[in-house]
Amino acid sequence: MSTPTPFRTITPGTLSKTDWHQWMLSAIAPRPIAFVSTISLDGEVNLSPFSFFNVFSSNPPTLIFSPANRVRDNTQKHTLYNVRDEVPECVVNICDYALVEQMSLASTEYERGVNEFHKAGLTELKSDVVRPPRVAECPVSFECVVEQVIPVGDSNGGGNLVICRVVQAHYREDILLENGPGVDPHKFEAVARLGGDWYSRVTPESLFEVPKPNRNKGIGIDQLPEHIRHSHLLTGNNLGRLANIEAEAIPTPEAVAEFRQEPLVSYTLNKYRNNPTEQHQQLMLLGKKLLENGQLPDAWKVLLLAAPVA
Repeated sequence: MSTPTPFRTITPGTLSKTDWHQWMLSAIAPRPIAFVSTISLDGEVNLSPFSFFNVFSSNPPTLIFSPANRVRDNTQKHTLYNVRDEVPECVVNICDYALVEQMSLASTEYERGVNEFHKAGLTELKSDVVRPPRVAECPVSFECVVEQVIPVGDSNGGGNLVICRVVQAHYREDILLENGPGVDPHKFEAVARLGGDWYSRVTPESLFEVPKPNRNKGIGIDQLPEHIRHSHLLTGNNLGRLANIEAEAIPTPEAVAEFRQEPLVSYTLNKYRNNPTEQHQQLMLLGKKLLENGQLPDAWKVLLLAAPVA
């Protein structure tokens, strides 16, 4: 067994607020970004991004973002003043990669009354239901009524949970799935926030699928055959995928025996027939390759063939 990697243990409050802020945000990542437009009672429009953000319910449709008090001097954002004290409405716009630099520019701490739409070169588009405008260039926008603002701490870095109920949503047609509801991740280059100046970008090359366990009742890693469960060649991801299978879907001994005739399997068995240890390792590696290529039933057959002979 390899030596465990040491951990750095930190107790909140033992560091400066600025340092602890960076420790948290660099690890809790990537974070989706709410590009929020609001309006004052005088009609002054504000636009600012927030990465303390996510969806919390689809019925009622609820989004929450948090304009945190500035860590530097404990001042509060104009967005917070608008939704808490003046007009409890907003539009949560969702940016893609094409807009990330303009979105970042809008986070500049301009004086109250400065319209960040103008500063960032973005277009105001009249909303259907709420008073703040939406960002015409954003591929998705959610018009929201602010239901509640909950302060979480009143000192530097303290959050303010803005609970928003979606009353209208807008999706650009060119990013939608062709069949079925929702956004096609291959067409929507989503961006997310990391720590410091870093962001992440969803590209076709970075996408991968993990079958949801709620589609079946997987046997669990504890029920994998011992030679699979304790293999030093298989990763935790490999084991998780193998274990996300129902017991009745595991190949039968007859199916495993028949699979011995597959060309690559037959070649491996014959090449290493006089070296059981190497044969076991090569079969395990072949099973791992099949598994990572999405060929779960075949991977199971090869890995079962790799079982040590009693």
